[in-house]
Amino acid sequence: MIVGLFELTIVIFVAALFAVLAKILKQPVILAYLVTGILIAYAGFIVANTEVFHLFSSLGIMFLLFLVGLEINYDSLKMVGKTAIFVGLGQIIFTSIIGFFIASILGIGNLPALYVAIALTFSSTIVVVKLLSDKRDIGSLYGKISVGFLLVQDIVAILILIFLSGIEADSGFTFFSLLPILLKGIVLFAIMIWLGRKIIPIVMNKVARSHELLFLVSLMWVFAVVAIVNRIGFSIEAAGFLAGLALANSSEHFQIAQKIRPLRDFFILLFFVVLGSSVVLSNLGGLTIPIIIFSLFVLIGNPIIVLALMGIMGYRKRTSFYAGVTVAQISEFSLILAALGLRLGHITEPILVLITAVGVVTIAISTYLIAYSEAIFKRLSRILSFFERRVVKEKITRQSGKKSIVLIGCHRTGENIAAAVPKRDLLIIDFDPEIINKLENKKFDYIFGDINDEEVFEKIKSSGARLIISTSPNFEDNFTLIENLKHSKKMFRLVLRAETEDEAKILYSKGADYVILPYFTSGQYIGRAIAGKDDILSILRKLKRHDLKVMN
Repeated sequence: MIVGLFELTIVIFVAALFAVLAKILKQPVILAYLVTGILIAYAGFIVANTEVFHLFSSLGIMFLLFLVGLEINYDSLKMVGKTAIFVGLGQIIFTSIIGFFIASILGIGNLPALYVAIALTFSSTIVVVKLLSDKRDIGSLYGKISVGFLLVQDIVAILILIFLSGIEADSGFTFFSLLPILLKGIVLFAIMIWLGRKIIPIVMNKVARSHELLFLVSLMWVFAVVAIVNRIGFSIEAAGFLAGLALANSSEHFQIAQKIRPLRDFFILLFFVVLGSSVVLSNLGGLTIPIIIFSLFVLIGNPIIVLALMGIMGYRKRTSFYAGVTVAQISEFSLILAALGLRLGHITEPILVLITAVGVVTIAISTYLIAYSEAIFKRLSRILSFFERRVVKEKITRQSGKKSIVLIGCHRTGENIAAAVPKRDLLIIDFDPEIINKLENKKFDYIFGDINDEEVFEKIKSSGARLIISTSPNFEDNFTLIENLKHSKKMFRLVLRAETEDEAKILYSKGADYVILPYFTSGQYIGRAIAGKDDILSILRKLKRHDLKVMN
């Protein structure tokens, strides 16, 4: 235990150093974790063979999928459901066929080639959700579609693992031996949905008054579900997703997510350390060329397949490209699949090493592809037009005439601003399809997109507006906006949002007319609302009614 504790201390210390360096150099922090694993393995800490580290890395995946389930909105899934199923299944089919063909050419036997081909089809929910969360793009159209087809992939992966587990348990495996497991899965899923709609919201409302109790009860629920579902025969990762799905309808799911994220980040760190160390501890002799070929196929071929499928469905090249980039790596399920194949005797250790190495290479490189997708898209935009149909299904804009005010972002803060401004004067820009649906129903003029899109930016400049308000908390987006508007011949008044005082000072130095700092602005708002008023209670009741209306 002391040795495990010492190793854990070294891992966290080295990971922290590299994470700080990554932030200074503006590099993805996931890469720092992989490098930590590689260096620690070279130093002789065999974390890949330590049960504690494997347990922690499994908990990381469990908590990540718990948060994915927790943040699923049933209505938003309906919105992208058809696209997610079509793209998810289509990508699995085409990637596995092409992957099998490549593996056969490289001289890999039929059964091992099938394992390699299937392993290449699954993309990492861990990497994608983490990076989309960091970019605050989870709520965007491409973010919802990406998470949707990742869930389709995960479901297929779980079914394949169940299938292989059936073979392991009984060599005389038949469809009828699988049927009880599938029925148990359907029943379990239905129970979680029912609990999430009928029982859990009531319980969570009772404990929500205490932050400590809310955190403790949430953890109790996760581990209780994991313990029960694991006993039934499903993985703890699948159990984590189901536990989160059951809590998704509770009004406290945002608070729960905020409290669980630090736990997730800690355990995810260890997952990537174990992954990085496992490659160093493996024998790569004779596998260099196959690793390069399969890595290039995943990094280039998978995005092209998604681009083509989404183009067929009528999406814009920008949305298709951003979603396509998210599949440019293989998944943790691929590694689990390979390990199970080795245990069953279907593949040899070199094939396991091959799949693991492709996983490390593609995760490291795809991290950059996702982080810098905007810059890459600008360079490839003209070529990518090949994947875009002349008539696209995305409704980009509803705009009638010139507008005096452009509002960027219509969630919470933006929604309150929109409620106070006459519709005839307002043009709203947002990338969340749920918000766009609300604006459509309320007859607001809008543009569906984000301010990094050149097409959207040109519409801003030609809108006739004199005042631009950005409620986006993303400093880079607001900084880019103010820099781009400097080169415009037209003069705009700019109101931008910042999260910290340092960010506010930078935006002011660049020419912002006003910077919204939530804790400053809210204090001024309350002060003015009650200043010089005798009937303070009625004012507060009025504010309360307004805020509750917005929350609902």
